[in-house]
Amino acid sequence: MKSILKEIENFLNYLKYQKNVSAHTIKNYRFDLYRFNEYLEEKNIQLNKVDNVSIRGFMADCFKRGESKSTIARRLAAIRSFFQYLIRRGKLKDNPAKVISTPKQEKKIPSFLTEQEISTLLDSIKPSTPLEARDKAILELLYATGMRLSELVSLNLEDVNLREQLVRVKGKGKKERVIPFGRIALQSLNNYLKLRNTINKGRVDARALFLNYQGKRISPRSVERILEKYVKQLVIKRKVSPHSIRHSFASHLLSRGADLRAIQELLGHESLSTTQKYTHLNLKRLIEIYKKAHPRS
Repeated sequence: MKSILKEIENFLNYLKYQKNVSAHTIKNYRFDLYRFNEYLEEKNIQLNKVDNVSIRGFMADCFKRGESKSTIARRLAAIRSFFQYLIRRGKLKDNPAKVISTPKQEKKIPSFLTEQEISTLLDSIKPSTPLEARDKAILELLYATGMRLSELVSLNLEDVNLREQLVRVKGKGKKERVIPFGRIALQSLNNYLKLRNTINKGRVDARALFLNYQGKRISPRSVERILEKYVKQLVIKRKVSPHSIRHSFASHLLSRGADLRAIQELLGHESLSTTQKYTHLNLKRLIEIYKKAHPRS
């Protein structure tokens, strides 16, 4: 149905240019809405004939295909937002998705590394080349700030204030925040910046903070590979991602007495409830320590 696809693209452009929604969310919503369109085509359902029964049928089809509850919940959110957009444009009168409950999901405690594991990981990087100095600076800054991977790869040289030990990041919805970082991250950044212009014989991106071997802005996947390389050398058996380092940052601050609202600000969470998952993580660790240490546990 070409008309639906056109409306979907108009909706995605609205999210991008007027609502400043992240590229990641737009990519997921495009996939979700195209899947929904495929279902409507299979059932020969026109856009103006979609009701809550149609949407429930689509969700049931997703369950049959083995999709997770979190994926189906996201698909429903995309459909709900899409129909709300059509109502605002006068294309529809009612939102058939508003009466459908979001599938309940299990609360997942974020994965993280212990303080010892983080120290071992970061101390294992002995920079002897410009790219190794870059690797060290990347991982030290990730742990020092708890920033998202997308925020890290978007950093420009002017975003880092070495004198004040502050970094300006652009988060979700292009909202800016300033995060402090410590002396070890500062030292690693200084070491890297001294060598930055030797990468690719000086033919480098003039703005990007972190570069790949070609002198261009580093990609998220490259950062993931860098981390995988050093984790593999340490024989850490569980999966560790840049997001694990972000979770470790929050967990370690909380366990050392940091205020939850301060952690919320540092992480760039809009809602405190998003940050509160780290209290569950901390409680789990506390229970484990108690069971091991208490003589009558």
